[in-house]
Amino acid sequence: MNPMNHMSRTSTIRDPQSRAAAALHRFSRTTAAMLLVVVVAGAVVLEVASSGSFFEGASVRVFLQYLATPVLIGLAQMVALCVGQLNLAVGALGGFTACLTGVLMADHGVPAPVAVLAGLLTATAVGLVTGVVIVATQINGFIVTLATMTILLGAQYRLVGTRTVDGYSSTLRDLGTAAPLDVPLVFVTAVVAAVLLAAFMYRTVAGRRLLAAGGNPLAARLSGISTDRQIVAAHTLSGLLVGVAAVTATASLPGVNRSVGGDWLLPSFAAPIIGGVALTGGSIAVFGTVLAAFVTRLIDAARAQFSLDPSWVNLLIGLVVLGTVAGGHLHRTRLAQAAATPSPQPGAAR
Repeated sequence: MNPMNHMSRTSTIRDPQSRAAAALHRFSRTTAAMLLVVVVAGAVVLEVASSGSFFEGASVRVFLQYLATPVLIGLAQMVALCVGQLNLAVGALGGFTACLTGVLMADHGVPAPVAVLAGLLTATAVGLVTGVVIVATQINGFIVTLATMTILLGAQYRLVGTRTVDGYSSTLRDLGTAAPLDVPLVFVTAVVAAVLLAAFMYRTVAGRRLLAAGGNPLAARLSGISTDRQIVAAHTLSGLLVGVAAVTATASLPGVNRSVGGDWLLPSFAAPIIGGVALTGGSIAVFGTVLAAFVTRLIDAARAQFSLDPSWVNLLIGLVVLGTVAGGHLHRTRLAQAAATPSPQPGAAR
């Protein structure tokens, strides 16, 4: 055998292995890797604490069913953050959309597919209008989404008042509780949304423009990218994802009322921030956001397992978010200081 051919075949075999090893090494240093370890460790702890019942079919089904909403609202907030915006109206928009969908079915007899489509279009339209208002008025997105949140809370109360709407489509309810192989369809919906969002952001020109506009607005404008359009697009996409979250919540809950969406704001920020998304824009972390949603859901499951006060959950999540933001700021400060420090010149006196 020709030694050169043998060496060529050996290098061909080793090359994919070396690339895989390098990719694994890079992944091990990411936030997603750390969160994956936390998820596995947390699940094991809960399995032991529950005497082996945490991984049973019914427990897994319930856990995943109520994980769908945190994943979706985290992704919705992540899209706004990627262009340097905040969306304080995530919970209010989700609650209003859920109540609108339920009222259309229960009070007006609208078929479930039509009501669901109306809810999705409404949430998307609200996101579009929010983005347009931010661009047209040049008012900070924080203020605009705060005003949007207030308006939607009033509209949600106007829709349902103090009652709980529960007489809507049994078909939608069946879809909300369906769980082939103990994997709820609503959770599958959230996973599919995450995969499609990742493909859009990483593989399409429109997605890369969103990241460019958030990372360096001046450079984006000089490259011919309209930052105003990207802000409108980000809020529109965020509204669509909130609409999907509202539909999954409507399908999973026994009824909808004015409390739906009231506790969504903190988890919507917690998932992307803990997942590694920068508040300054220009970055996304779809897998990290999904894993961070897992972490927050595990914290809630631990609260139920150990009969803790519900306020401890928000306290712990808030501390984790604060620590993540502070740690990221400290890391960026150190990088800036290192870049500003002149390196010693060759041959300089020691």
